[in-house]
Amino acid sequence: MIAAHADWSLDARKRWVSIARRQGQGWQASAPRLVGDPAILSASLIAAGAPAALGLDLPLGVPRGFAAKRTEQAFPTFLAGLAGNREFFTVSPTLDTVSPARPFYPARGIKGMTRAGHAAALGFADTSGLSRLCDRATAERPAGAPVFWTLGANQSGKAAISAWRDWLAPALAAGAPFKLWPFDGVLHDLLRPGQLVLAEVYPAETLRQLGLKLVGSKRAEAPRRGLAPALRDAMAALCVSPDAALAGMIQGGFGTDAAGEDRFDSLIGLLGLIGVMDGKRPDFIPEDPMIRAWEGWVLGQTALPLNQG
Repeated sequence: MIAAHADWSLDARKRWVSIARRQGQGWQASAPRLVGDPAILSASLIAAGAPAALGLDLPLGVPRGFAAKRTEQAFPTFLAGLAGNREFFTVSPTLDTVSPARPFYPARGIKGMTRAGHAAALGFADTSGLSRLCDRATAERPAGAPVFWTLGANQSGKAAISAWRDWLAPALAAGAPFKLWPFDGVLHDLLRPGQLVLAEVYPAETLRQLGLKLVGSKRAEAPRRGLAPALRDAMAALCVSPDAALAGMIQGGFGTDAAGEDRFDSLIGLLGLIGVMDGKRPDFIPEDPMIRAWEGWVLGQTALPLNQG
């Protein structure tokens, strides 16, 4: 089997992927590299001929209130239908142009801008309508950002736009051999030769699952370097062996440049994906039809949101 995780960004210089290949009872992981053209990356994973999974730290799914107004049966069909729809992906500068046909907001920070206004413009009763259940706070972590929100450090809308518009929608419309977890089924049923499974994986979630805690900011080299012994132990527990280049990168804190945190995240996400592929964490999908058809879930997450209303 092949496992890969891509740390995504609107900026292609900050998109890094870590890849591991199953060897016997364990995995051999390579040092992170730039994603480059995602179509070429995905094609190379498929061409290897082995069952392959690619984790992405970006939303794969939409809120149930948004989905309720769609005519498609599920998110993969909806996403394929967005191919070539530039209007949908144009970020609105003001609430006047926000609509279900153009849901991303805001293009920039302006006075009086609120998520409540965004929710109302999309026809939701309150801000909870902006979030999928997997985006909401759990007993283990704070809430994530809504799918269609595009401003600030805690946002994932720009990554969604980049990946959906420029890669996933056109690929699905063209019939690429992708399967989207959890919409197409449980992970282990989807892992077949010549087929690539895409799943939403978040490094911050995986850090908690692995029991790893950074002392300081992830953006700084020193905390990442200080985590090296614990990270090597976590990899050993998952039977993941680093190649020489990756071992050196771990020891060196993933570099001093701004992309160091992205290389770090790509490896952490990879470990989360491998944990589920090997059955060391459950392939958990809540028994909720809207999650399985439209909202999606985070691979490896077992905690349900505190507020499910």
